[in-house]
Amino acid sequence: MATSTPTRDAYTPPPPKKPVSTRRQTWRSRLWRFDDKASPYAYIAPFFLVFGAFGLYPLIYTGWIALHRVEMTGMDQMEWVGWENFDKILHDSEFWTAVTNTFLIGVMSTVPQLLVALGLAHLLNYKLRASTFWRTVILTPYATSVASAALVFALVFRADGGLLNWALEFVGFGDTNWANGDWTSKIAISVIVIWRWTGYNTLIYLAAMQAVPSDLYEAASLDGASRWQQFLKVTIPSLRPTILFTIVISTIGSMQLFGEPLLLEGGKLGATGGSENQYETLSIYLFNYGWNLGHLGPAAAVAWAMLALLLIIAAVNWLIGRFVRKSAV
Repeated sequence: MATSTPTRDAYTPPPPKKPVSTRRQTWRSRLWRFDDKASPYAYIAPFFLVFGAFGLYPLIYTGWIALHRVEMTGMDQMEWVGWENFDKILHDSEFWTAVTNTFLIGVMSTVPQLLVALGLAHLLNYKLRASTFWRTVILTPYATSVASAALVFALVFRADGGLLNWALEFVGFGDTNWANGDWTSKIAISVIVIWRWTGYNTLIYLAAMQAVPSDLYEAASLDGASRWQQFLKVTIPSLRPTILFTIVISTIGSMQLFGEPLLLEGGKLGATGGSENQYETLSIYLFNYGWNLGHLGPAAAVAWAMLALLLIIAAVNWLIGRFVRKSAV
């Protein structure tokens, strides 16, 4: 009996797609191009919105207040005085005392701080046991609040019963009044700043050192260079941009120095920078005008003067960095 071979169903091609109109293609192409160009701006827009609300607007409004006579008790009553507030602070001897104190404390704290941080980073760059532990210990002072650090060091630098004077009694220097002296008060504040920020700069230098190619050290070692010579001839030149960065950051921090001098003695003396303004910084000077006296116009003028000084210092650092880069070529 003959059997028939089963056959599959015949292939049926799918129905043809409807052609997309030229207008729809053009619209999609324009939408894609717009999305490609606009998306980056949408991604960064939140930063500029936050910066405009909490950075740019306060800066402009502070400049507007600096041109008016405004009191803390009547901020809705503003009287236009033009450049009178700037003229007032520029002819105030206490302002220039604050500028001098800020500059001196900044130099006395920044130079030793960066030198010590550079040395510590060089030591941590070698293979050490428990390296993570030592790096954490180095960063611990930075994690400590400025209030806690200043209060502890205020006890250390106390004239009567202070830990430092107790230690100095063994060499005959136990009666030093650190807070009331001109230079001793600056030294005390500088020590607090150095203690807090050395670890932060150490980790920045350490990260930069680990990015230096090991081939440079191997080549220097083959040429007979010692570790000290490698540090001077290889490490330091490779860290020049990082060193300039830390100088700028430390300079900005010294211009904003407030908590350390305020809490060194505390009370009215701390709020005025000492009995004779011997350690009054620009931030303390601004605080006195704005919150103690309630004169917001001169306080805003001081804030803009601080900004101008920072821009001048940044320009000087930029010129020095440009000169260093040209000399290195």
